[in-house]
Amino acid sequence: MKVGAISKDVGISPRKVKLLVDMVRGKKVDDALNILKFAPTPAAQAVAKVIKSASANAENNYQMVPSELKIVYITANEGHTFKRYRSQARGRISPMLRRSSHITVFVSEEA
Repeated sequence: MKVGAISKDVGISPRKVKLLVDMVRGKKVDDALNILKFAPTPAAQAVAKVIKSASANAENNYQMVPSELKIVYITANEGHTFKRYRSQARGRISPMLRRSSHITVFVSEEA
């Protein structure tokens, strides 16, 4: 049985989050959290928080053992984009795009 957690509108662009998501895909939850603990980026904290939430959901709602959980599905998709404009030379403008992401994690017990 797959148990999941979703974090929406994390204020980090999906391009930066996907680098960490690819590092922990298919790993055990404990190993993934150790990898993210030493990753030198703020996106690691956001991904770790969602993994911990999915693990806690599995433990509390379905009485699964946290040490046997494995990440079976994890993605970072694009969320809302705040669009602003900045004035440039000669009467022109350039866009400022503040991207956000949705992080989805599903964990399951190893077979």
